[in-house]
Amino acid sequence: MLKQLDRITFDPKIMTGKACIRGMRIPVSLILNLVANGKPNQEILEEYPDLELEDIKQCLFYAAWLAEERVIPIEKKQELQRFSFQ
Repeated sequence: MLKQLDRITFDPKIMTGKACIRGMRIPVSLILNLVANGKPNQEILEEYPDLELEDIKQCLFYAAWLAEERVIPIEKKQELQRFSFQ
């Protein structure tokens, strides 16, 4: 995991191992959903007083990292020759 994502944690005993914030029962997906739906950071912080602005930023960095486009070259396999049996 990237060093700048030190607030994103995974624990099978918390939220069944989903990505959470600093070991709390606040999943990254919840915060991303709130941001995506236009909820201002200040309102999120008021609704979740244990959160810090850096937590929200790391959720966004994590989402960007997951969505990063990767090009994986695939070797072209030789076409199978068809054999005809007569």
